[in-house]
Amino acid sequence: MSCISHGDLCLTELDHVRITKLLAGQRSSPFHALLEVADIVAPTEVDPDVVTLYSQISVRDDGSGELFKITLCYPHDSEPSSGFISVLSPVGLALLGRRVGSTSGWTLPSGEQRRLTIVELLFQPEASGDYSL
Repeated sequence: MSCISHGDLCLTELDHVRITKLLAGQRSSPFHALLEVADIVAPTEVDPDVVTLYSQISVRDDGSGELFKITLCYPHDSEPSSGFISVLSPVGLALLGRRVGSTSGWTLPSGEQRRLTIVELLFQPEASGDYSL
């Protein structure tokens, strides 16, 4: 799996700490690279157009033009058929910390390229005053 992204990458301090704990003991991966290159901000200072954990977003599959609603979550809350996508999945990695309007892509194990554009941020916990999810 490789990740290609266009746009700024921003994580809240809380998301950074929690993802670091999820990755504890794992070898270097694209997730570790994400943690190293992201700008880290206080949850109270994150821009309202940035995808954080438990954000609900509308994305467009750039190949098919289809729109999907996705909620980015921790692995234990993941239910892909309901739109709850793990932050540790290739899709989660491609979306976390990106802004509305950003396009991200990844390569499936089959070698197929997928690209999603973030169309709208429907809900961001921090924007609604929840800094602890």
